[in-house]
Amino acid sequence: MVKKYSVKELLNKGKYFIDKKVLVEGWIRSFRYSIFITLNDGSTIKNLQIILSNKLDKIIIKKITIGSSIRVIGIIKKSIGTKQYIELQSLDIIIYESVDPKILQKSILQPKKHSFEKLREQAHLRFRTNIFSCVMRIRHHIAICIHRYFHENGFFYLHTPIITTSNCEGTGKMFQITTMDLKNKSINYAEDFFKCKTYLSVSGQLEAETASLGLGKVYTFGPVFRAENSNTSRHLSEFWMIEPEIAFYHLEENINLAENFLKFIIKYIIDNSIEDLIFLNQCLEKWNKKKKNYLLEKLELILKFPFKKISYTEAIKILDQEEKKKNIKFLHSIIWGMDLQSEHEQYLVDKYFKIPVIIFDYPCSIKAFYMRMNNDGKTVRAMDILFPEIGEIIGGSQREERYDILLQRMKDTKTDQNILWWYLDTRRFGSVPHSGFGLGFDRLVQFITGMNNIRDVIPFPRTPKNAEF
Repeated sequence: MVKKYSVKELLNKGKYFIDKKVLVEGWIRSFRYSIFITLNDGSTIKNLQIILSNKLDKIIIKKITIGSSIRVIGIIKKSIGTKQYIELQSLDIIIYESVDPKILQKSILQPKKHSFEKLREQAHLRFRTNIFSCVMRIRHHIAICIHRYFHENGFFYLHTPIITTSNCEGTGKMFQITTMDLKNKSINYAEDFFKCKTYLSVSGQLEAETASLGLGKVYTFGPVFRAENSNTSRHLSEFWMIEPEIAFYHLEENINLAENFLKFIIKYIIDNSIEDLIFLNQCLEKWNKKKKNYLLEKLELILKFPFKKISYTEAIKILDQEEKKKNIKFLHSIIWGMDLQSEHEQYLVDKYFKIPVIIFDYPCSIKAFYMRMNNDGKTVRAMDILFPEIGEIIGGSQREERYDILLQRMKDTKTDQNILWWYLDTRRFGSVPHSGFGLGFDRLVQFITGMNNIRDVIPFPRTPKNAEF
């Protein structure tokens, strides 16, 4: 029985396999001179070169095309060429499925440069491309790393509901769920499946808060949904969020946790995905004219310095002074109480501090009802972490643990107390200071991989007018 190996195993431990018989399977990336096959099975960005036997049946050779899936048994030999250390001299080959050359010509598997728009049109095939397989492997490692971090730091993984009756954020449109006939204008939701209006969740935060008030440290990691008609390169209608909630945590501890968490992820990816990062950097050099080692230097910058921490009031002052001193004209006027726009965030990170920035103590008027009110009565214990190029990567706060103040905030923001009675009720059963934050997983993948569009870092993007696959 010949043992099967992945391409990655063979290439990583090539010297141990010299003169050994092995079995490998994968898809053909190239076929040259009717003798050289380049094989990839998705386990690594690198390919394994296969040398076909001159005794191979010519009928089989005619069936070998780019994209075909094959099974090969052969002997590992040290390669004569300089591009690879080992190669596989085939003894036996089975073709699982050939690709018709006429079909291949119209597909993204044809070895030439394709636009990202073209790749999205064939999303079911783009896992077979170098660029997308790189992104997906990095996405996997980020996810594994996140679970590892929380597990090692005493957090419990919580599955919060996808179907909800409330809008945690209080703003934005939600996808409604119903089994009713929507053509009927006089819908009685008491007769609906859940006997009330229900939606796809925008966040698992409120449920996670209740769990933290019994388990101490919890986190969610799941899909969330927002129905805004947004077609930017940073927004999806369905995306993934990581949301830790921690009892007995004040804002300062929450900020430190978030910074430590992000640095842990970046270091893990540098240590475990270097081949894919190098390949992506080479692509950025060619396509976006980025400098050599741009991607790695950007990631290493996150690790190099402590994040800069400033209050919202300080941020407004800096932006106002910069506008006057350097004769800069922002599209959105700088006024205390405004919600910082992307142009302001990126100026602070990319031009002024040139390192990640944490802004805290935002005006209560632009933040959600659940954030803890400061003593000044104007600001809340909120914090946002801003990254180079991408802007906000994390948003969080110390939560309002005082029943009377939370009740008043709900009234002021017209938040329905009847729907969220259970959330308010937790403040009457041994309430404690507690904090948490939300990290947009797909936006983090976008930052780490350097991809321009968030639709290219998720397997099947859901955006306005796009749910084909």
